[in-house]
Amino acid sequence: MTRVTDPKAFGRVAVLLGGWSAEREVSLWSGKNVVEAMQRRGIDVTAVDVVNPGILLGLGDQGYDRVFNIMHGTGGEDGTVQAVLDLLGIPYPGSGVLASALAMDKLRTKRIWKAEGLPTPDFALLQDVGDARQAAERFGYPFIIKPAADGSSVGVSKVKSADQIGKAFDDARGPGRVVIAEQFIAGGEYTCFVLGGEALPVIRIEPDGEFYDYHAKYISDNTKYHCPAGLDAEHERRCQEICRRAFELVDGRDWGRVDFMMDAQGNPWLLEINMLPGMTSHSLAPMAARARGIDFDELCWRLLETTLGRKP
Repeated sequence: MTRVTDPKAFGRVAVLLGGWSAEREVSLWSGKNVVEAMQRRGIDVTAVDVVNPGILLGLGDQGYDRVFNIMHGTGGEDGTVQAVLDLLGIPYPGSGVLASALAMDKLRTKRIWKAEGLPTPDFALLQDVGDARQAAERFGYPFIIKPAADGSSVGVSKVKSADQIGKAFDDARGPGRVVIAEQFIAGGEYTCFVLGGEALPVIRIEPDGEFYDYHAKYISDNTKYHCPAGLDAEHERRCQEICRRAFELVDGRDWGRVDFMMDAQGNPWLLEINMLPGMTSHSLAPMAARARGIDFDELCWRLLETTLGRKP
């Protein structure tokens, strides 16, 4: 990676935020923090609220030298923005079209991990409520019903009894969504931030609630985060290597966050990858970076540096 000290090296930077997904509000929070960090470092930065896809197509006429995309969820994180930026010839930090689309699709991501021998909870595609009831028989209670796309735990339910299946399926389905059931792994919740090909210190999460849902992630002040996670050195290295490999297998680039569960025997079980991790006050990527001695402003700077000399 090319290291620079002069903010003028980046030229004009657009931070894409907001978007039209269920994670719009989170993206606005993340984008505000990223813009302020760049301003503190003297970068010529403009916040661009992408309220509709047409705004993306106009970026090529605005004179931006590079883009920092922080549009979480559908549109921003699924390869759509990445494809437009590639066509426009505007470089950006983060994964490209293929990796973004794959990571957004939990079903296909899990199929790749399973085929490559990485640990991930058993799963099933759900076409209707009948499939969900069959999944209950297969996995037992509790089990998870969730959308195959979308992030921030939108539409995710922990199903503990048969009478909860119908509502959980409806919550996950939404317009045009693919729904999956997943075996529930009883144990601790963890995440590992991958930056520049390196897996940073693992974070252990104590959610405010039964699992790490939207409220626990972004609203609650009672969710607790532990970094270091309290694992012995060899155990942590093993988890980091599994997460690094999980990121690599979907062709991840520059940065991403891998979430996993740890069962009672200390075995990690991969859940999903977030290719555009949150950059809010509650977010985990900046926390892991701090544990490696990289503050928020420096993290944003390093991500911009990945675009120097890059051709889409």
